[in-house]
Amino acid sequence: MRRFAKAGNRVIFVNSISMGLPALGNKDLLPRVLRKLRSYARLARSTPEGVTVVSPAVIPFFGSRSARFVNRRLLTLQIGRLARSAGLSSPILWIAIPTATDMMGQFDERLVIYQVSDKYDANMMDHVTDQSTIRKLHDRAIDNADLVFYSGQKLLAEAEHGCEHSFLLEQAVDFEHWSQVGAGNLKVAEAIARIPRPRLGYFGAIEPWLVDQELIKRAARERPGWQWIFIGNKSRGVEIETLPNTHFLPPVPYQQLPLYAAGFDVCVLPWDTAHSFTSYGSAIKVREYLATGLPVVISPLPEYEPMSKVLRIARNHEDWFRLVEEALSESDPAVACDRQAAVSNGTWDARAEFVSGLIESALAKKANPQITQITQIKNTNS
Repeated sequence: MRRFAKAGNRVIFVNSISMGLPALGNKDLLPRVLRKLRSYARLARSTPEGVTVVSPAVIPFFGSRSARFVNRRLLTLQIGRLARSAGLSSPILWIAIPTATDMMGQFDERLVIYQVSDKYDANMMDHVTDQSTIRKLHDRAIDNADLVFYSGQKLLAEAEHGCEHSFLLEQAVDFEHWSQVGAGNLKVAEAIARIPRPRLGYFGAIEPWLVDQELIKRAARERPGWQWIFIGNKSRGVEIETLPNTHFLPPVPYQQLPLYAAGFDVCVLPWDTAHSFTSYGSAIKVREYLATGLPVVISPLPEYEPMSKVLRIARNHEDWFRLVEEALSESDPAVACDRQAAVSNGTWDARAEFVSGLIESALAKKANPQITQITQIKNTNS
């Protein structure tokens, strides 16, 4: 969206329509409510690139028709008013979550895009909206969208319908931003520099069901010298907070993250991929890790199997210990260059250009239905 805005397009980014609140007994319920209220208080704001970001007020329940009806009216009123004030009419509507499906047809949009970035109906961890409702909304979005983008190959491979207008839109990387780390000229953030080495670094969501906590506990016993660093929003219920070699830092602004990554010895993705929902992840951070040039050890994800030549993929706990040891002893600078080369062409600029071409073709086809059906594209450059 930043790339589209920089190219002169008017972009309103809605941040964000959830899948619903967690159950009342969920330890993270109150923190999520407070975060959402703080988001509401910020109203609309603009990014340096010109994206208007709005956090509209909604009722955080999507399991009933009445709640969705109220949310549809609330969102149409708030976003519609903002769009009119920005002189935006007949927009392209891009939705990225099933609970936004009800917004289709509300803005006199000339094109609808549905981006599928998760196996939504497999997410039973952090909301109480029932799976059947999510599945119905998801199917309706696919049936009514002009273009459907899947962020992962596993998601696209399992698509049951809408394949004639479905495309793979892989995650990308801001290569210049992250390759600074490999140049070795960044001053390591103080919060990282004071932690002993070796440092195994991770940034992103820290959920008790996402992170392989049994791995971290075992490593605390068997490799007490390894320092695990987690940067990001941490949900309640994480059991590894008190381990002496585990460090949790609060979220860091994107522009500053390379200063933290510069202090890592190994970048890690210790996800518990036994969960069906997690196994569909496309984890943008893996590409960012590779762009730094640092060694990378990850849990197995179908999305990254084709990149196994530049990634160390740990399929069990024994693999984790072996591969991290191997990464820590790595000394060949050519290997770091190979990692960066693997993602250097998969930039957001390249993805934006790819999407722009599909949007223009879809708009032309709507204007002239005699145009040949868009050819399905199953893959793009990494």
